[in-house]
Amino acid sequence: MEVEDEIILDDDHDFLEIIEFGFPRKFYQRPNFFEEMDDLNFLKRFRLTKQATMSVLELIENQLEFENDLNNSVSPINQLLTTLLFYASSSHQINVGDYMCMNQSTVSRIVKKVSQQIAALRNQFIQMPTTPEEIISTQNKFYRVARFPRVIGCLDGTHVKIRSPGGEDSEVYRNRKSYFSINVQLVCDSDLKISNIVARWPGSAHDATIFNNSRLKTLFEAGHFRSAIMLGDSGYGLKQYLLTPLLNPITRPQQLYNESHIRTRNCIERTNGVWKRRFPVLCYGLRCEMETGLTIIVATAVLHNIAINMRDDVPPPPNDINAEELDYLIAQGQIPVINVNENINYDFRTDLINNHFANL
Repeated sequence: MEVEDEIILDDDHDFLEIIEFGFPRKFYQRPNFFEEMDDLNFLKRFRLTKQATMSVLELIENQLEFENDLNNSVSPINQLLTTLLFYASSSHQINVGDYMCMNQSTVSRIVKKVSQQIAALRNQFIQMPTTPEEIISTQNKFYRVARFPRVIGCLDGTHVKIRSPGGEDSEVYRNRKSYFSINVQLVCDSDLKISNIVARWPGSAHDATIFNNSRLKTLFEAGHFRSAIMLGDSGYGLKQYLLTPLLNPITRPQQLYNESHIRTRNCIERTNGVWKRRFPVLCYGLRCEMETGLTIIVATAVLHNIAINMRDDVPPPPNDINAEELDYLIAQGQIPVINVNENINYDFRTDLINNHFANL
């Protein structure tokens, strides 16, 4: 005759929990990854060095603290590590929960909360140069790349995959490669830091449409950046402050202009690659609410800049992510350019070619 396993109660508290929940609640014993894991494996798993992680924690720790330690509350450092692990994953919260010894629902709440606090640091870590000294310094750094004058940023759009948002307007998020995405506008400097980000437009929106409706364009047209310029691909309209490549360069100065333009604008493509390799969740797709997804995009941009400030190396992919697959997904985020009318300010670009590149 089989005997059922006996439930042993440690005290009256366990007995009351069985009455309330039907079974004793399970309290997880969470490992201390920060102290137990060596530096290399920590960087590979959580995508930031321990030093950079502590720098981030110092900025948001007060907002993550609980008033008391009831119900085995998750410490601020474990909340941050849980969020970083999610950013390093293929967006499966249940796997993150298994690794961090917590329920999937807890992971979901933590990722949302921590991402909001990191994204709130946006104005501190994502900035265009504004003072004359900052503008000149940025221009000099860009000039050393390929001798293109007056550049303070390179502009491009990149797609971050999301799940279908549902509803009547869901198809507006389907891009020209037929998957659902957010078209994110990025501006970078020569150090590959993100200096401006717009993360709210659906995948079907054209890069030029996003820029034309951005605050950044308004600032340029108001002369906020003086005589500085940005570089963009042929998907943008040619402006006095936004230069695009020539479609059919013929003369030697024109060829030099295009060559310098391409080499300098390569900074934004490298920035996009480093950003997404550091946080693979941006490639595999954000399986969360739309608002949380947009917050995650901005939060990872903040962390990307912090990592560059701390001189963190770009970590290799985690063990559960294939490097070739990740590179393929990064490439998928770049939608082919649709050329736009480039007659506006044609004379300004011609003058720059004749007065600068003809003398190189």
